[in-house]
Amino acid sequence: MSTTDALLQNNRRYAATFDQSGKPMPPARNVAILTCMDARLHPERFLGLEIGDAHVIRNAGGRASDDVLRSLIISSQLLGTREYLVIHHSDCGMLTLSNDEVHNKLAAETGADASDIDFLPFSDLEESVRDDVRRIRQSPFIPANIPVTGYIYDVDTGALTPVDGAAV
Repeated sequence: MSTTDALLQNNRRYAATFDQSGKPMPPARNVAILTCMDARLHPERFLGLEIGDAHVIRNAGGRASDDVLRSLIISSQLLGTREYLVIHHSDCGMLTLSNDEVHNKLAAETGADASDIDFLPFSDLEESVRDDVRRIRQSPFIPANIPVTGYIYDVDTGALTPVDGAAV
């Protein structure tokens, strides 16, 4: 059985007992969380969230890209979120690469030029959190009264630690 077939089978079991219909679209806890797509992170679990509690936005590195800003703007302006958390994590793959490295790999493997893509790698975990908090805060479309706080999740302990200077 393929992985997709197994996942679809799991979904059929899940749907058979699903009891979460009727929840409103805005998140119940009025919070949006930006974090990494790393499979070792399960923010709903390590933050004690239930279905409908929060908007969870994930990408490689948990970076505040243009598309993430678009989602956060919609989250606050149209769906009422009033707090943002930025969560990066220990042992992140984005710490191990550079744009040039990814551009060269893609060119070698696909023959296509990806030099116009910024993959947003970083070399300092805490500074990357501060950078993303600052980028979110600087958007003119994010209300000034929305707190934006940054954290690092430890993949070995499950602990979340605030980053100094990453709260505005």
